[in-house]
Amino acid sequence: MDNLRISSAQFENRSGDKEYNLSVIDKLARKAAEKGSKVIAFHECSVTGYTFARHLDKKQMLDLAEFIPEGESILKLTEIAKKYDIVVLAGLFEKDKNERLFKAYVCVDKNGLVAKYRKLHPFINPHLTPGESYCVFDLFGWKCGILICYDNNIIENVRATALLGANIIFMPHVTMCTPSTRPGAGFVDPKFWENRESDTNSLRIEFDGLKGRAWLMKWLPSRAYDNGVYVVFSNPVGMDDDQLKNGCSMIIDPFGDILDECRTFNDSFATATITPEKLTQSGGYRYLQARRPELYGEILAREHKSEQKVAWLNAVKNNG
Repeated sequence: MDNLRISSAQFENRSGDKEYNLSVIDKLARKAAEKGSKVIAFHECSVTGYTFARHLDKKQMLDLAEFIPEGESILKLTEIAKKYDIVVLAGLFEKDKNERLFKAYVCVDKNGLVAKYRKLHPFINPHLTPGESYCVFDLFGWKCGILICYDNNIIENVRATALLGANIIFMPHVTMCTPSTRPGAGFVDPKFWENRESDTNSLRIEFDGLKGRAWLMKWLPSRAYDNGVYVVFSNPVGMDDDQLKNGCSMIIDPFGDILDECRTFNDSFATATITPEKLTQSGGYRYLQARRPELYGEILAREHKSEQKVAWLNAVKNNG
């Protein structure tokens, strides 16, 4: 494997406005390519918008969703990748011939679709079908995996993706600044965003506190460290429907250290050059070799009823 320059983007998407969102993806892909990046990753549902989908019925979801790889957005992403000679990763809603709906994330290069992943734990809309498999693929000699948002909170998913050979895990999100049972969680008032130019400090305090970045730092670096992988975290900034998101798109190395992070309120990207030697130098590499699955393989495989309760979505329903 050779060194690889990667960017992780953030921007304020518009709900249901694929044309606008793809135009921003185009703009940031061009800028990243000009700075030498070979790959740029965008957030969950970056093509379509995300939070507004909680209001949509099945027909509206089917109208919004696309077939992959023949859908217009995949063709546009391929055009962007070809135009700037950069690999693009982005998210959208997918439908199949049986009118099943999925939360999808795709990797596209100048020749078209490289990989597609379906979120294992979707919840924004009741008509979404969970994915049923992990995704590991080759990119410039590196093994890459994808896990979308909540998928990363179930630690077995990250370990399984690493065990399947992933050196880099792309982790597109729409997260933070939402209610939870954890201390300090909650929505951030949109007024802070409206006043961001006149009162930058107050918005930064909200974004960096336990509603946002401070919570992220409790767990995200450990996913990289424990598994000895590079993590490419992408998240929107600004309003997503009626919820404010705080960005913090970043790239983390196998030691759990942040290589670069978006620290503005603008459409932007973080960029880092990742190097293969850290993969085997990291503690996570040794931990993977030291596993004793004969002790806990059956424990991890025990059947149970999988429940998924999302605090912020329930809070919206109760207040709506």
